[in-house]
Amino acid sequence: MSLSKPPGLRPGAIPSPNIWYDPATYELENRAVDPDGVIEATICSIRPYADSVVVDVGCGTGFHLPRFAETAAEVIGVEPHPTLVLAARRRTKSLPNVRVLHAGAQATALAPASVDVVHARWAYFFGPGCEPGLAEIDRVLRRGGAAFLIDNDARTSAFGRWFSWEHPDYDTDAVDAFFAARGWANQPVSMRWSFATRADLEAVVRIEFSPAVAERIIAEHEGTDVDYAIVIRHLTR
Repeated sequence: MSLSKPPGLRPGAIPSPNIWYDPATYELENRAVDPDGVIEATICSIRPYADSVVVDVGCGTGFHLPRFAETAAEVIGVEPHPTLVLAARRRTKSLPNVRVLHAGAQATALAPASVDVVHARWAYFFGPGCEPGLAEIDRVLRRGGAAFLIDNDARTSAFGRWFSWEHPDYDTDAVDAFFAARGWANQPVSMRWSFATRADLEAVVRIEFSPAVAERIIAEHEGTDVDYAIVIRHLTR
């Protein structure tokens, strides 16, 4: 699979091997992630987004924007990939409190101190190298606000084991230390994937992993559910 950058991509964007090249299959993944609402419950226990300005950095096709819009005062999707921007705008065109910006994590085009909650789910913020995006969060987040970054935890769970097969050099402890040194808290959380069909699970595995690792996973794992460990990194102002 080519990771070439499409025309119109915003500066600083990191090629995404899944949603950029197969958004339809990634939609299946979005539907399968965290059916028990663990991520949202954890976020809201720290900083609820009701009546707030919420920004979703790397919003992709806008899957999470309607959910935020149910209670937030304003929701802003930020996405560097032009095709995904159009998809997110189509998805949210009937929601008056949602807008989608064609921008990147390093330069969101938002005003200083204008945002209450920043949310980034498996997007851009993966440790060393993401400092420009962290500086942008610091610029746009107002006092009393909070930022949340969802990342994989390679230390435990079925998915963590698979992730380690694909990325043997990834060190969750080191990434935790990177964020802790910058004032972020690292909260390990257990959730799950739950797919409607086995075919859906296999399709998603094949966009998330290289062919050899994907086939190893499919041969090893039975059923349609996967236990999945993550880290919710959060910063409050």
